[in-house]
Amino acid sequence: MRNKLTDELAVCGLKAVLALAEHHPETINRLFLREDRFYGFTAVCKQLAQRKRPYKICESEELERICKSVHHQGVVAMAVAPVIEPLTMEDLDFWASEGKTGLVLHDVGNDHNLGAIARAAAFFDAHFIVLNEGDSEVQLTTSAYRVAEGGMEHVAMRKVGSTAAFLKDAAKKIIVIGTDTRARRRIGDLPGIVQDHPPTFPGKRPGIALVLGNEESGLPSEVKNNCTCLLRVPGTGSIESLNVSQAAALFLREIYEL
Repeated sequence: MRNKLTDELAVCGLKAVLALAEHHPETINRLFLREDRFYGFTAVCKQLAQRKRPYKICESEELERICKSVHHQGVVAMAVAPVIEPLTMEDLDFWASEGKTGLVLHDVGNDHNLGAIARAAAFFDAHFIVLNEGDSEVQLTTSAYRVAEGGMEHVAMRKVGSTAAFLKDAAKKIIVIGTDTRARRRIGDLPGIVQDHPPTFPGKRPGIALVLGNEESGLPSEVKNNCTCLLRVPGTGSIESLNVSQAAALFLREIYEL
């Protein structure tokens, strides 16, 4: 839930709020928690008091009203609403020079998918997530933070106006892996693709961007045409595809093992 009057976002869920308190405590304006959660948040409560910001012991019903969710797990932080900054060429140059892994999401569907992908990204040490600014369904919401289980604090979130145009530039500096259920090559071919790709910076593994699209329609042709290669996850064919966050986790695990 985003409070437009105060420009705050309700972050709920134990791990999500713990991660926010650890990495960005300065963004927390107010904290609401059940009594049984208090001892896990004594440090942030002390910081809030020093900043003359309130915290309050609440019952579960009040927490539910504050965050508009029954999944608060006993704690809600009202934090400064996050802003996704536009991607710059400096961002891309840094990811390339450091051999970073990240994701480019094009019309992936909803904020739950974004949260699940951010969780997988943090687990497998992916550094960035790039969103298309025209994708109105994918936002940094209370649900996205809760599903991410703290993963939002470990990835750099950026936005671009055109996915295809960004990938055209990105493919000159990093490996761009597009996901396509009808691709000829498989996820198991990834190590060979990376090995055959000349590194932009000698001695370092090339940076990798994994491109994921809509579960029903996949990636549009103009996006696929700007990928280094297209890969699929082989399966039985009993159903057409995986959930986009499941596919992301499988690919990120493969990249992590390189």
